[in-house]
Amino acid sequence: MTGKVQRALAALLLLPVALLLDLWARPELPQPARARFALDAPSPLAANPKPLAAGNIPMPDGVPAAHASNLLAMPEGQAAVLTAFWFAGDRESAPNVQIAASQFDRATRQWLPARFVVNRHAMAEQLGFGVRRLGNPVAWLDASGRMHLFVVATGWGGWAAARILHLVQDSDSSRLAELSFKPVRVLPLSWLWNTSMLVRNAPLALQDGGMLLPAHFEIGIKYPVALRFDRSGGFLGMVRVSRQAHMLQPTFLAQSDTRWLALMRDTRPDGHVTVAQTQDGGLHWSDLPDLALLNPDAAVAGMALAPGQMVLAHNSSPHSRELLDLSASADGLQWQPQLPLVHGGAGDEYSYPAMAWADGSLWVSYTDHRRSIAWQRLGPAEGQP
Repeated sequence: MTGKVQRALAALLLLPVALLLDLWARPELPQPARARFALDAPSPLAANPKPLAAGNIPMPDGVPAAHASNLLAMPEGQAAVLTAFWFAGDRESAPNVQIAASQFDRATRQWLPARFVVNRHAMAEQLGFGVRRLGNPVAWLDASGRMHLFVVATGWGGWAAARILHLVQDSDSSRLAELSFKPVRVLPLSWLWNTSMLVRNAPLALQDGGMLLPAHFEIGIKYPVALRFDRSGGFLGMVRVSRQAHMLQPTFLAQSDTRWLALMRDTRPDGHVTVAQTQDGGLHWSDLPDLALLNPDAAVAGMALAPGQMVLAHNSSPHSRELLDLSASADGLQWQPQLPLVHGGAGDEYSYPAMAWADGSLWVSYTDHRRSIAWQRLGPAEGQP
């Protein structure tokens, strides 16, 4: 029996479980939230962005594979402008995969040598149960400046059986050399051992200091959810974002303080970037027509810099991940291409983009051929204020 047949049979057998979990996924959030924009006023960036710097983030020594980066803007006055996280090892799902981190140093304007900050064996020992593999990391700073890290982890099965580990900074200093994390818990997201929940994209910041963490359910059927946290990282509840069953890895963009969009990866053949919207601060969501943007079953990353100014990094080739572009929008529904981030040839892969706003610039990172994490810093073109 081939691997594809085995996976198809497994998905079929697990479908009743997925449907039960689907019935369970109902709104639980007690009250609406208000989004916080990265900027107080629109930036001239979207009119004509220009690459200011680019390169590849240093890898840990002797590690040949990297994927799924996440960027965290650090508070002003700290030694680091940004902290980047990703998973690295021999290959995706390899036993030696760990969560790596690097920081862009404010003084030297260089990325520091990477080091591992999360190890599955150490996590398993502290949690009291086995951790078979580690995957996508997503970072967030709470209202007190403490770093939280949400990491995809499995104990059995593949990524469809994953759970979300909530870790918190276990060191007084956020400098890379001292940075460490301890587990808080596995997020309580389903009665079936909290399985088949994964994270990928950065949270949406809220005015109360909390955040909305995008996540998705993946076993049998695939749909996005929104996880709400208070200002100290306490979990408040979950709501399903779409009634469709072919969407993964939402990225949240605010149109106003209470009206938000979720743009998502489409797992269907010949797919497009899919969309859902909330108009009541995340309590209820409804599906909207797909965007005109093609989506080759690949992650997207979006950010609302200010009201009427949104940016999106996405793969634009119909069936591959060789083209990665930056587009801009005023409403999140009509998008215009702004900049080719990287255009490769057949067989190339530039995927899983991430974004952050820091030091008056837009920073983008992405997977480069599954071997390293590339980055670019973007600013307004010459002649713009």
